[in-house]
Amino acid sequence: MLVAVLAGIIAAVIAVCIVGVVLVLVSRYRDQNASAATDLSMLDTVGVGADEDGDIRVKSGEAAASKPSDGLSKRFGALGALAGAIFAVLGAKLWSMQVMDSSAYSSEAERNLYTTVSTPAPRGSIFDRQGRVLVTNRASQTVLAESEVADSYDTIRRLSSVLGLPVGVVRQRLADTSHGAQSQRVVASDARLRDVAFIAEHADAFPGVSVETRTMRIYPNAALGAHVLGYTGSPTEDELSKTVEGRVIDSNDILGKGGIEAFYDDVLAGEKGQRNVMVDASGNVVSVTSETAPTQGSDIYLTIDAAVQYAADKALASLIAPGGDIGSGRGVAGSVVALDARDGSIVAMASYPTFDPSNFTDGIPQDIWDLYNTEESHAPMLNRVINGQYAAASTFKAFTSMAGLEYGFATPQSAWTCTGSWDGFNTGAPQKCWDHSGHGTLDLHGGIVHSCDVVFYEIAKAFFDHGPAGTGELSNTALQEYLEKYNFGKATGVDLKNESAGRVPTPEWKAEHWRNVPSEAAWRGGDYTNMIIGQGDILVTPLQIAAGYCGIATGRIYKPHLLKEVRNAAGDVAMAFEPEVLAEPEVNQEHLEYVRDSLRGMIVEDSKMPKVFGDEGLEAAGKSGTAEHTDRADDAWFVAYAPYDDPKYVVACMIEQGKQGSSVAAPIVAKVLGAAMRADSGEEGTVGRIAGSSGHSSVLNFAADSDRED
Repeated sequence: MLVAVLAGIIAAVIAVCIVGVVLVLVSRYRDQNASAATDLSMLDTVGVGADEDGDIRVKSGEAAASKPSDGLSKRFGALGALAGAIFAVLGAKLWSMQVMDSSAYSSEAERNLYTTVSTPAPRGSIFDRQGRVLVTNRASQTVLAESEVADSYDTIRRLSSVLGLPVGVVRQRLADTSHGAQSQRVVASDARLRDVAFIAEHADAFPGVSVETRTMRIYPNAALGAHVLGYTGSPTEDELSKTVEGRVIDSNDILGKGGIEAFYDDVLAGEKGQRNVMVDASGNVVSVTSETAPTQGSDIYLTIDAAVQYAADKALASLIAPGGDIGSGRGVAGSVVALDARDGSIVAMASYPTFDPSNFTDGIPQDIWDLYNTEESHAPMLNRVINGQYAAASTFKAFTSMAGLEYGFATPQSAWTCTGSWDGFNTGAPQKCWDHSGHGTLDLHGGIVHSCDVVFYEIAKAFFDHGPAGTGELSNTALQEYLEKYNFGKATGVDLKNESAGRVPTPEWKAEHWRNVPSEAAWRGGDYTNMIIGQGDILVTPLQIAAGYCGIATGRIYKPHLLKEVRNAAGDVAMAFEPEVLAEPEVNQEHLEYVRDSLRGMIVEDSKMPKVFGDEGLEAAGKSGTAEHTDRADDAWFVAYAPYDDPKYVVACMIEQGKQGSSVAAPIVAKVLGAAMRADSGEEGTVGRIAGSSGHSSVLNFAADSDRED
């Protein structure tokens, strides 16, 4: 670089000097001509005249005083000097290029002569916590051709005949330069073995054509854990334009498009191979000078247990679409998640409808994409565990009862009477308990066990009465601040992209949300009574509910995570996940034990729950919930943990339009919780294939149901 700068400076100095000399010479010439007087004479005064007969004659011995051509020699001299200056500049530049910059131009020429083309690397595999394969690769025969094959009609015709592709398609693929002008063109992926064998045996008939064994993603259990695993595909224009630290993304790369495949894409991707080629002046490959094989990506071991995951996926599919299409069972969609309460490990995460990632390994077929984007498909690509945002319903009462105990608005000795209707604010528009006939007189334990809304309406009214609209002892966000101790209103930070944060409504949020409708923007007592039973504007994800119940079960909320460890090609552990405490709510331990006992009572004192959980051999504690809607059937919730006296696992389930939590969601929770406990004891369990959703539905919305069961 320094040599080039010096050469440029020298050339510029020489050019300036030459131009300066020329300007001086021209200036002197002009000065001489300007100082001399110019004599102007008629023709007859310079020895040219006419004789008596009128003939033109020149007098003997007389010459013209001046002629027009006298100044031409000096002008030619100036032009010669200018031409000399130009040639001098060109010479100086040529000297700098040949002498001073010769090495730089030589290197540039070398770079133009040789080109490096990358070759894709096999992705690392994904395993469950026991080492069972969830995602791996299979060999795929890829037919490749050099760029000059595009000029050989005979070769194109032979490729068309052998591979069963139209000539136009072969020609189009040979003209594709998206992977680089000198890169080999992919004529066919996943070609038949007999086709590639024929090409190999008749190599003379296919000059410039080769066969390479590459890899394609394979998902042995079809849709098992699809939303956790994700899928792969070619990069989009946006992805190609992004700068990723330590990695160059090419158009022939395969990228993770969702789930673990996307979140840990850099770990799974591997190192691309390098193919150094020599090219001619037209850019055609002359020879391959060297080639470095690609290195497979690292393997990932998840916290998922394939047997527990299978139990979760199968339970959802059997409930919602036992006949294959949505509408043949209960509800239209659902999700279930199982957390290890001791460290935040996710042992199962299922969402239904689901999809088979195997269908997307070579791009998403247009017919499947169109089908999955219809309303009747109920969004199979959506991971409802982290992106489904719902009213928490009565599952929220575990947390709001803790808030009531904290502020003294409820005690173990408190009692309330439920008649099925409540109008504590004297609005003239009573709020109903889910049991319209009423529960009678209940303490807080009974309020939790029987999920009595009136008990919680009374607690909510106490928050309102002690807030700014009442005594002013509390802020109008005291309840919300308590709920935030359990991380509601914030993403959990799970190692999946685009997790939803949910919402805990506040007066500020409501004022902003209804800024264009001032009559609805005020914060009222009804906002408390809705929020305290998990209705109204509160939004949670199933993962948030499961994590929150870990806080109830153990007093500590770990950050949910899917990664167990990363292993390199040698099988050594390169990275392992360390548990991270997300929250450790500071609460009164006596209050916590009281609520735990009430959640245990919800299982053992209910008429149905002892059998549901007893059949799985579980001693559990939990809570049901039914989120009400006016325009469609209610959503069904259930969340439980076991063993209740030494919690290990928490399972939360939500069924959209499932109607009753204890009847519909509880059996799924029991099955998944039982599978988790058996896996924890060392039982291997059953793992099988899960089919992707058909994308069809015989119903969009079930009718709204007023018979709520909590």
